[in-house]
Amino acid sequence: MSLKTPLGRVLGLGAAGTGVGHWWQQRVTAAALALLGLWFVIALIGLETATRAAVVDWIGSPLNAALLALLVLTAAWHSLLGTQVIVEDYVDGAGKVILLVLLQFVHVAAAAVGVMAILRVAIGGQ
Repeated sequence: MSLKTPLGRVLGLGAAGTGVGHWWQQRVTAAALALLGLWFVIALIGLETATRAAVVDWIGSPLNAALLALLVLTAAWHSLLGTQVIVEDYVDGAGKVILLVLLQFVHVAAAAVGVMAILRVAIGGQ
């Protein structure tokens, strides 16, 4: 005997209907972070003895700047998904909604600052 409604069984959705999408987003961002993280570590090993000018030139490469921005954005999105689950599971009351909104603002601001820093160095060489 199943506690799901017939429509829920057909659509394959959980109680809220959105849990599967959130779960998949976490897995996809984790896989992307694994690949981008591997690229970043290998790049850092290659830049171990580089001067500041060489690092600025490296960031100035369009491919490297794009991959760095993608790393920042993916990390921010993955972090938001994870902290959102923690708040939803462990925070009760009216503070939950406020904290969820605050988390979104913090993560968007962090991602924006990270991308702007990359663009400033890539374009301006500062």
